[in-house]
Amino acid sequence: MEIPSKYEPNRVEEHWYQYWMKHDFFSSKPDEREPYTIVIPPPNVTGVLHMGHMLNNTIQDVLIRRARLLGKNACWVPGMDHASIATEAKVVAKLQEEGINKADLTREDFLKHAWEWTNEYGGVILQQLKKLGCSCDWDRTKFTMDDDMSASVIKVFVDLYKKGLIYRGYRMVNWDPQAKTTLSDEEVVYEERQGNLYYLSYAIEGSDEKVTIATTRPETILGDTAICINPNDERYYHLRGKKAIVPICNRVIPIIEDDYVDVEFGTGCLKVTPAHDENDKNLGDKHGLEIVDIFNEDATLNSYGLHYEGKDRFVVRKEISKELEEKGFLVKVEQHTNKVGTSERTKAVIEPRLSDQWFLKMEDLAKPALEGVLKTNDIKFYPKKFENTYRHWMEGIRDWNISRQLWWGQQIPAYYYGDGKEDFVVAETPEEALKLAIEKSGNQGLKLQDLNQDQDVLDTWFSSWLWPISVFGGILDPDNEEINYYYPTNDLVTAPDIIFFWVARMIISGYEYRDKRPFENVYFTGLVRDKQRRKMSKQLGNSPDALKLIKDFGADGVRVGLLLSSSAGNDIMFDESLCQQGANFANKVWNAFRLVKGWEVADLPQPEAAKIGIDWYTAKFNKTLKEIEDHFSKYRISDALMAIYKMVWDDFCSWLLEIVKPAYQQPIDQTTYNAVIRLFEENLKLMHPFMPFLTEEVWQHMAERTPEEALMISNWPEAGDAQASLITDFDFAAEVISGVRTIRKEKNIPQKETLELSMLNTEGISNQMDAVIIKLANLSKLETVGSSLEGALSFRVKSSEYFIPMGDAIDVEAEIKKISEELDYTRGFLKSVQKKLSNERFVNNAPEQVVALEKKKAADAEAKIETLEKSLAGLE
Repeated sequence: MEIPSKYEPNRVEEHWYQYWMKHDFFSSKPDEREPYTIVIPPPNVTGVLHMGHMLNNTIQDVLIRRARLLGKNACWVPGMDHASIATEAKVVAKLQEEGINKADLTREDFLKHAWEWTNEYGGVILQQLKKLGCSCDWDRTKFTMDDDMSASVIKVFVDLYKKGLIYRGYRMVNWDPQAKTTLSDEEVVYEERQGNLYYLSYAIEGSDEKVTIATTRPETILGDTAICINPNDERYYHLRGKKAIVPICNRVIPIIEDDYVDVEFGTGCLKVTPAHDENDKNLGDKHGLEIVDIFNEDATLNSYGLHYEGKDRFVVRKEISKELEEKGFLVKVEQHTNKVGTSERTKAVIEPRLSDQWFLKMEDLAKPALEGVLKTNDIKFYPKKFENTYRHWMEGIRDWNISRQLWWGQQIPAYYYGDGKEDFVVAETPEEALKLAIEKSGNQGLKLQDLNQDQDVLDTWFSSWLWPISVFGGILDPDNEEINYYYPTNDLVTAPDIIFFWVARMIISGYEYRDKRPFENVYFTGLVRDKQRRKMSKQLGNSPDALKLIKDFGADGVRVGLLLSSSAGNDIMFDESLCQQGANFANKVWNAFRLVKGWEVADLPQPEAAKIGIDWYTAKFNKTLKEIEDHFSKYRISDALMAIYKMVWDDFCSWLLEIVKPAYQQPIDQTTYNAVIRLFEENLKLMHPFMPFLTEEVWQHMAERTPEEALMISNWPEAGDAQASLITDFDFAAEVISGVRTIRKEKNIPQKETLELSMLNTEGISNQMDAVIIKLANLSKLETVGSSLEGALSFRVKSSEYFIPMGDAIDVEAEIKKISEELDYTRGFLKSVQKKLSNERFVNNAPEQVVALEKKKAADAEAKIETLEKSLAGLE
């Protein structure tokens, strides 16, 4: 097989991905092996690949590919989420472009359009993940709207309802007026915004007196049904039992007393609008107040808005404040900063709204999930700090609003058969619902057409909280082979911003429906930010095109670039230069491979230096492998990659290959060549989870391989003896070689010119690396001497001194001048450090490690002075 002169990722990646797919290497079926299972955090069906997906899925692919190499039955289940709000918004927008209004369609017609859109545009991201090298079992791809997935959701709803955990309630909810649906608390993002505080004057009925209240939302006065004062506020004792008149609408409202009112805020008087504020609703319930809802579902004003009917709330805010001013009701306006709730999906400002919704009681359901993470350690978080976030939410958990006023999603299986509020039944099918309705109502004449199914759909998260169970059919068929084999899954890789939406809820459903954790470990990635620490987003335009990065740097380059900067839970400051670093690494490995494969092999004795080099690198490999295993066990994925990167780049490519490289136009011996190829292959196995394409390409070029011998299904290396003495001795030898090379560079002595090297004070130093030093430093002689040499340049490695006789090779006077200048500088530096160390205040107050560092500086300077003085003496 001809080896191309350059590594070409764009050609290589498509070829090997198709090869892996053709030979079914990604698929998994239950067998006798230990399973290793990951379920993908299902991206929205509307989504396209961005940097967060790239990071998250690269980490998952690293884990799954390593599990395969470890001999486990690795199963990575891909899929997508139907994303009710986002998808419905996309479909509605497309229909509007075609001149179609959703309101003019039946539910069935709209769903046809939604499925057409999904089939045409949805799922792009899964195809893009293949470009990244993701080795998912694509035959297992699931969609949360698949028939079996939807049936699982409906079954769970019915079960929880029968258990008394799901109920219908008229509650204050978060209303998204753009999507026209309710949202859960976790889907509301609070942003600090600059607004105004309006001070308004209300007349007291039957008198000339007035009372002033402060509000940030003057448009809501049209829904006021009371004014509240603190019973302990002496300023307002005289208002007890009186009534006030709301400006503009002239509604007469009572003045009530409640210690909920903060006497320090505003004027100490509170307007109460029960339909538009949760706290006001609580006050209204307590005091039996009227409820006046002034908004339509799109946050325009309704008939209670009088002459503002049909206008948007923010337009009305400007207009009504002007009217209030003109009519003398506006006392003053102050600037005011407050937190405004916005929809995570549409960015619209949320309206608190009273609505009939379906809720799931969470308090008891959450208890096993709380214990599983915080008490029994059944589930482990990496990094552990996120346990506190989890605890905070779980201990203060509220009932989950699971209904959404949309058509795209699983329709709530509640069927109404009468006019009363309780005239409904809950069942998995209409036929079953009819039987229950007849039984509950006693009306034997009821027919299917008399039943009206609830129009709402379930929250998207109510689908995905079952994901690790439902993808294996564990809800519909709780004892099937796959759920029993693959569940619980092993690792979940996700971002911390969905710890409430998804992670916690999956844990809850796992304990409820399998009585087991859904996964053993949760790895939280950081958020990908730009160099200015801004979160990457479409709005800011600071997120690079993920596919263009892959095209420019290769998938392996991008994977390495992302992971080198990514430790668990810490945000990533992304820079394209990191991808260039990854691409450079790929080129380094490719060039090393071309070098090795270019050597002529002959039946020769193995040189001593080559034998030592092979033994040393084998020991270094085994030591590094143990470190890598430790990093993986602690989910330090970037540390594992960095250990591999340094070993391959520095120890293998830079040191070992130089040690074993034959002389110019000379062959290499067979023994050394075989050993180098074997070690190269072991390197490729470690690199493969991180750089799957490059490593498979090199692996397949190394020898003729059958599909069964492909790298991705080979074996992870096993660590042997990491001989510490070999590693220590080589580190010492490397410093000696670097010392000789420094002198060559400073004195412009060519590498091809041999030098002599003498060693002084070699006590405790092994000579097993002498052959390596002689070869790499290009020495004609390496000897031990009893005293310093005259006319020689010297350098120090730890306690040993090394001398290179210079003879006529240097300008002695110039060298004396240079060493004298360096000696003067080093003496001055030592003096400044000693002065610092003689300062008792510094020594007693500075941190221990700072003092230790200064002492080391002093010791190093003293050793350097000694060496320079000897070099000077040898030249004078």
